[in-house]
Formats: sequence, structure tokens, C-alpha cells
Amino acid sequence: MKINKKDVKIPADVPKDMMNEYADNFLLATKNSGRLMLFAGDQKIEHLNDDFVGKTKEGMDISADDADPEHFFKIASSGTIGCFAGQLGLVARYGRDYPDVPYLIKMNSKTGLINVKQKDPISQTLYDFEDVLELKHNSGLNIIGIGYTIYLGSEFEYMMMQEAARLATWAHQNGMLAIFWMYPRGEAVEAEKDPHLIAGAAGVALSLGADFAKVNYPNKKGLDEKGRAKAFKEATVAAGRTGIITSGGSARDVKVFLQETYDQIHISGCSGNATGRNIHQKDFDEAVRMCNAISAITIGNHDVEFAYKVYKGDEKFKV
Repeated sequence: MKINKKDVKIPADVPKDMMNEYADNFLLATKNSGRLMLFAGDQKIEHLNDDFVGKTKEGMDISADDADPEHFFKIASSGTIGCFAGQLGLVARYGRDYPDVPYLIKMNSKTGLINVKQKDPISQTLYDFEDVLELKHNSGLNIIGIGYTIYLGSEFEYMMMQEAARLATWAHQNGMLAIFWMYPRGEAVEAEKDPHLIAGAAGVALSLGADFAKVNYPNKKGLDEKGRAKAFKEATVAAGRTGIITSGGSARDVKVFLQETYDQIHISGCSGNATGRNIHQKDFDEAVRMCNAISAITIGNHDVEFAYKVYKGDEKFKV
């Protein structure tokens, strides 16, 4: 499955002199597949050090490699990914040593220290869009877009939606992609992973101008795994021309994860995935193989058995 420039749907807010750059960034991020494999590295703020040392909440060992932030960059440079998402400061510190990586700058982040029951979540921009352009132009790094989290249902959602909408416009005006993390969360939200609510969040991302929207895989009592994938179809339809990518979530069995990834694409109609912990909590060699296995499904359109062989080191996949 390969696409070229004529297949890229370019938003009307991309100026004519930036249309080629937008198409190039889209094709680079999706490896000419139309699907995005996003390697998420924004957890250094979001999860503090909880996901990088010791054991996961599920009791799995976290590799000692993960204690060093450079682990992100080594994986991103060696594995097959679409882009690596991280905060501007993180990318600026290591980026020059890894200039081959396509970067997505995460514009807002917050820690989890303030519980949702204590206060509705709010996460606003850490820096201006002009700061991203300065980094892009002065460093020569391949910065293909920006990312932003919106907590729908929070009493502060209007602030985040306003910032996100402006960022999408500015990104497009500069030939870059806009990817939104869409998480219903707050006192007013009773079931964050309700399929109908996730579909609503997907439609909001479309309306705000997102090229891709990262959402949680929905769940509801009574749904088995195939049922979840079928219910998720509502979100991919509601998103229209905004590609839906699924959050990888906490670390779990590799084959289960790969099957979910396959079903999300081939049953739900997803446009890819955004994976962090299921990659970086592994040691370097295993993490690279995991990247390649996920990309074998997402970008290469291979089945789960082939992808699992890539993970085990019995097959090769590289774009």
C-alpha cells in the first residue's frame, strides 16, 4: 500500500507555496502509506519517572535502558517509525545527535500530580509556535509537525480547544502537521472510554483542524475484543478526513498488543497508532524490534504472524 503526492488531501488553510512541504511531511510521517506510526516520548512530563524505573503497574520489569532519556532517541533513530513526539526542550537537547529522526513537537503537557477529583485537568502551551519554527530553521532538524492534548469535558476545555485550533492553523500555514491527543476527562465525564464519547472526541479533532487524532481505545461492559474493534468504527467514521490513531496504553503481552493494532486498522478503520510504553520500557534491541513489528502492521500492511516474527527477530521489516 503506497501513496504519492497526488493522493495527499491537503487542507485548504495550507498556502499554495506550502502545499509541497505539507505533502512531503505527510508522506514522510506515514512512510508513503497514509498511516502513522507515532512513537510517543512525551511521558517524561506526563508520567514523571514512574514509567522509566522499576516495574510497571502490571508488575512487568522496566528495562534499565529506559532510565536514560537518550533511550528514546536511540530507538527512534534505529527503529522504523513515522515520527517521534516529545517536548521542545527534550528534542533540542538530543536532536542534533539524531538528525535523521522526524520530530513532532508536543506543545503542552502536565504531570499527573493533581488528581482529576481534585481539579478538572488543564494543559496549556509551554512555548509559542514561533519557538518551534526557530528550532526547525536554526537546527536543521526534521520537525514535521506539532502535537497538543485536549481534555474534553474539563471545565477548561474551551481554553485548550482555542489553543489547539490556532496551532492547527499555524502548523498548516507552515506546511506542518497538527496531531491532537483527544482525552475526555474531568468531573463531568462518567466513562472516558465509552465508544460513543470517543467518536465525539474524534469529530471535535476534525472540526479543530487536526490531521491525526490520538484517542484511547474505547471499552464498554459486555464487549469482547472484536466487539471493541467494531464499536471503534464509529470514531473513525466520525473523524472524516482526520486520521484516528490509537493510544498504545500500558505495557502488555506483545502478541495481544499486535493483534489489537491489526484489528484497530482492519476492523475499526484506524489510520495508525501512537505507542510509548509498549516500546521504550523494553531494552534497546527489543524496543527496536517492537517498533519494526508495529510498523510491519501499520505501514507494511502485514499480518500479526509476520509482525510477531519481526518482534522475535525471525523476520526483517524496514522502510
